[in-house]
Amino acid sequence: MPRKDRDGLYQQPGSPHWYASYTDANGKRCRRSTGTDSQAEAKVILSQWRTETHQQRRFGTEPTRTLHELVLAYIEAHPTKTTLVRDGYSVQHLYRLFGAERVLNTLTSADLHGYCMTRSREKVAAGTINREIGFLSAAINWSRKVLGWKIENPAESKKMPEPAGRNRWLTHEEAERLLQAARAQHLVDFILLGLNTGLRSGEMLGLEWRRVDLKQDQIRLGAEDQKNRRLGSVPLNRTAREALLNRARFRATHCPASPWVFCNQNGRRIASIKNGFAAAVERAGIPHCTPHDLRRTCASWLVQARTPIQEVARLLRHADLQVTMKVYAHLMPDQLRGTVEILDRHNLVIGQNDETRKMTLTR
Repeated sequence: MPRKDRDGLYQQPGSPHWYASYTDANGKRCRRSTGTDSQAEAKVILSQWRTETHQQRRFGTEPTRTLHELVLAYIEAHPTKTTLVRDGYSVQHLYRLFGAERVLNTLTSADLHGYCMTRSREKVAAGTINREIGFLSAAINWSRKVLGWKIENPAESKKMPEPAGRNRWLTHEEAERLLQAARAQHLVDFILLGLNTGLRSGEMLGLEWRRVDLKQDQIRLGAEDQKNRRLGSVPLNRTAREALLNRARFRATHCPASPWVFCNQNGRRIASIKNGFAAAVERAGIPHCTPHDLRRTCASWLVQARTPIQEVARLLRHADLQVTMKVYAHLMPDQLRGTVEILDRHNLVIGQNDETRKMTLTR
């Protein structure tokens, strides 16, 4: 049980911040982080919250909510969120342009428009701006639904139009050149695994041996391992299996106790392959290619091989089939041609004589 002092403050195990416990305007017990590790500052904050609660109860006024207060509550309520690092960058820019102590009820649609325009002038991509605005919108919606905050959400539906998504995939010849240009064995295995499983880069670099099942030829993914926060698995073909066996042999030779599939000789996880990958791309003479393009290539090859789009979506673990269709449906023209050729079975014949055109349907 958290240990409270007489001022209603206490500390949570594993957190440096002081937490406050008090009764809100509705008579319910409220426990919130003060966002500070100073007990003196925490007492001042708790006193302010109690004053606002009294005013709300007595006069019906709504307490002020700051941007920092919102961010702190939202992030601490989602400690396992997979995008926390990216969210941190969003918060930095929101604080820079709005101010951490900006009162949320004073934010307007014009403020959000101004934010987008400022970030655009800073040469920031529309997708990045949308992620920043999307984070703010999600946090506000969460506070309204979970905490009962009576605040407006000016960030809702304020996303900027984005250009058509990038859809780079490698030809088989380009993939061969890339593999030949990869000088480190772990990079070769990374490329092979990505091309043959469709795993994301982070999923491969974060892969632990406990989730690799070579008997069943599959990789198990927990909810914490995936973007969609669901349980799942990815099958292994012979090429992917051989890439993993290469990693297993490396581990047995250099670091048998390491839990990581992609690790260095000391057993430490390889955090990034971007530099080595970029160097291999340059040596191979391949136009602009990123590690994520391995996933796109895997799916593109499958679609071109007439694999049903539903099966491709399952392999990529897309929660919505429309996501898969949006990116890969344009690679299906041959399949669609076969679809319309079915109409030829009706033998629709258009004929013409001297007096008039006629259409006959022969069976």
